[in-house]
Amino acid sequence: MVLQSVKNCLWLPCVLRTPKACFWSTAGGGLIIQSVSNDVYQNLAVEDWIHDHMDLEKQQVLFLWRNSPAVVIGRHQNPWQECNLRLLRQKNIKLARRRSGGGTVYHDLGNINLTFFTTRKKYERMENLKLVVKALKALRPQLDVHVTDRYDILLDRQYKISGTAAKLGRTSAYHHCTLLCNADKFVLSSVLKSPFKGLKSNATPSVPALVKNLLEEDPSLTSEMLLDAIAKEYAMQHQIDHHITLINPADEILLPGISDKTKELQTWEWVYGKTPKFSISTCLNMVYKDSVLDVKVNMDVKHGRIEVCNIDLPEQWLPPGLYSELVKSLTGTKFCPNEITALVTTLLRVCPQDDELHSRWSLLCENMIRLM
Repeated sequence: MVLQSVKNCLWLPCVLRTPKACFWSTAGGGLIIQSVSNDVYQNLAVEDWIHDHMDLEKQQVLFLWRNSPAVVIGRHQNPWQECNLRLLRQKNIKLARRRSGGGTVYHDLGNINLTFFTTRKKYERMENLKLVVKALKALRPQLDVHVTDRYDILLDRQYKISGTAAKLGRTSAYHHCTLLCNADKFVLSSVLKSPFKGLKSNATPSVPALVKNLLEEDPSLTSEMLLDAIAKEYAMQHQIDHHITLINPADEILLPGISDKTKELQTWEWVYGKTPKFSISTCLNMVYKDSVLDVKVNMDVKHGRIEVCNIDLPEQWLPPGLYSELVKSLTGTKFCPNEITALVTTLLRVCPQDDELHSRWSLLCENMIRLM
């Protein structure tokens, strides 16, 4: 009898988590689901699937998810403008483009993602954020957290701990937000800082902000505690069981067609090719034989491909024919280092066998690739 009482005491603050074979056929009201995957493309694909396939008139949904290190840009943003792509490649951090608007965010396992699905008529992100704040207050009453007019959640009136974005469909809608618990702030600040100079774009720019982890305010907090507190508050407000359904985003039986959605989100055409048209006007400072050459580069990039290319080289620095072939070959090429590297390697094979010419060619190409 005593043992049973202890079990009951231990169980009360916990959230029941179970896998589900067919979660969308559950009775109406609300539903809380959590992804067992930490893959950014799979989790974004779940958002698309729920938006496209679930009857949100019958049942609202809260989707909980976390990702391994990734940078996620908004639907109308420019990755070259928003983050350090070279550093992402070095650190093997994934880059994803979501279908909602808003700014660029860094995800890792110290960051929680929450997606609130409703019909378009019932879409109300301020209420969702107030729910999150209420959950935080219930967990730790001393926390000074509030929602701003920009739909951010601030800690201590100055530190951003949550940012917001949304997608409004014809009949369905979702609002998602982040929540910083124990994210790597050094990596966050490093990767969300573009080294690009001379880039002009009409893409939506991110708004920089001071950030802070909730763990810095209260070291006893964990991501799991925050997830459970938010799930509990959501359940109370929607008058449903305090229960989280676990789903596998790779399960084609549970989510028919999910693999195709995941694959599309990983394609170069989606991540980079959907970038609004932009231009680059910069100067390459190339060191050659104890002197510095200033090489002006002007490019127009559309759908992620070089549309117009002009390179202002010193006279006689490259044979006119080779220079013309370079500019001609670059036009229409993807604005990415792998493709440009393959291109210049091919052109080098037809370059005259001259050591000094090869050195100049290699130097120019190395600097061009660094642009990307």
